[in-house]
Amino acid sequence: MNEDKLFQNIIAHAKEYGFIFQSSEIYDGMQAIYDYGQNGAELKKNIREYWWKAMVQMHENIVGIDSAIFMHPAVWKASGHVDAFNDPLIDNKDSKKRYRADVLLEEYAEKLRQKAIKECAKAAKRFGDSFDEEMYRATNPRVKGYLEEADETMARMARSLEGGNLADVKALIEEKGIADPVSGSKNWTEVRQFNLMFGTQMGSVADGASAVYLRPETAQGIFVNFLNVQKTGRMKIPFGIAQTGKAFRNEIVARQFIFRMREFEQMEMQFFVRPGEEMSFYEKWKEKRMAWHKALGLGEGNYRFHNHDKLAHYANAAADIEFNFPFGFKELEGIHSRTDFDLKAHEQHSGKKLQYFDPELNKSYVPYVVETSIGLDRMFLAILSAAYREETLEDGSQRTVLRIPMALAPVKVAVLPLLKKDGLPEIAREVLRELQLDFNCQYDEKDAIGKRYRRHDAIGTPLCVTVDHQTKEDQTVTLRNRDTMEQSRVSIDRLATMVSKQVSLKSLLQVL
Repeated sequence: MNEDKLFQNIIAHAKEYGFIFQSSEIYDGMQAIYDYGQNGAELKKNIREYWWKAMVQMHENIVGIDSAIFMHPAVWKASGHVDAFNDPLIDNKDSKKRYRADVLLEEYAEKLRQKAIKECAKAAKRFGDSFDEEMYRATNPRVKGYLEEADETMARMARSLEGGNLADVKALIEEKGIADPVSGSKNWTEVRQFNLMFGTQMGSVADGASAVYLRPETAQGIFVNFLNVQKTGRMKIPFGIAQTGKAFRNEIVARQFIFRMREFEQMEMQFFVRPGEEMSFYEKWKEKRMAWHKALGLGEGNYRFHNHDKLAHYANAAADIEFNFPFGFKELEGIHSRTDFDLKAHEQHSGKKLQYFDPELNKSYVPYVVETSIGLDRMFLAILSAAYREETLEDGSQRTVLRIPMALAPVKVAVLPLLKKDGLPEIAREVLRELQLDFNCQYDEKDAIGKRYRRHDAIGTPLCVTVDHQTKEDQTVTLRNRDTMEQSRVSIDRLATMVSKQVSLKSLLQVL
């Protein structure tokens, strides 16, 4: 199955099984805005909980807050969003389609890198165990050419964007022969900047201003509360402040399902450190965040680091953890060394000191910040994409299954009476009530047991408990595993303990 077909199947599956719906669908929907259905809301909640527990609960020096979506307009002036939160926009004159110029160039460079990867894969098959990929990349003219062109393209784009040379960005697109992905046309407009913030009006705002913004990120809510948290929590450097919540960006091109949306959710942590120590913590957090991702078991080959070619105005180092989505490697999480830009900017614009008195150094200073920022919706899509399987079984039958990490699955246990008679539903209800105290469960008695298993495979339910006639004799039930489809007899009084061992978040957290 090709990648486009796979992605379309995933999107269709997400709707059919209650994960994601088009927002306002009965009114023909809104572009790039989605609603999470009953299973999607549970999966999203579980991902958020996994992040929160790993980030806050498992660290003595990190606490969480929940700041408001609306903030004083001066916040966004201080942060640079009013003046610098732009994307380079380009239109195709023939198709009338609009694109981000930097994304067109990034996709061009990624295609070159993928060509190099394919050449290396061919060579690996040809040379077998003696193949040295590192040497091959450095010496094979074709592979070397692909990689050098990709790097040169990204480096030139970064220089042009940093220097505000939008004409050269267009020239680079034309020199590389980049065409409109829809029409194939190369008839482009000039590149121009487009601010991504949503503006709105508020009836009464300080200083008589009425223009406010929907926040484009959650980080600023952390920065303006830095001293509130530090003082009330008696926090000592180094320490972190975490937050999850909605953010809003008027994306030029919102596409690829929930990968790029105008309303989305972030999970961010700002870690405050002494000036001069930021790079060591930057490297530590890169390592910690990659470990968090890999603990889910989605495949180590699906992750890679990508250092930024173009640094944001606040950063002195930045890297992305990229995930291999059905449409290629794309950013999943960013780790940034933000220096002291944000706190100093808010000091300047607010007139209030945002400094930390360090008793060990006996002096005050503005801390430096290392940030980890992950899109919850992108994380959701990564898990959904990696989990989706269309399998042919030994007996020739087929099933569609979501191999979602068990601790994150929307429904942990399905309780199924074998028949709707002989007192089996009553026993099943008793089992359900006991398990519901600890786990999100579903009761299902409709259709043959095989069809019910398939239904729960399709939504990623890790375990199915079947109550049958033997249950009445010895108080045991059948416990079926989603991934192996193996079944075992388990006594009812041991059931909750056995389920917990397989679906608890503890299994993920204890390896971090």
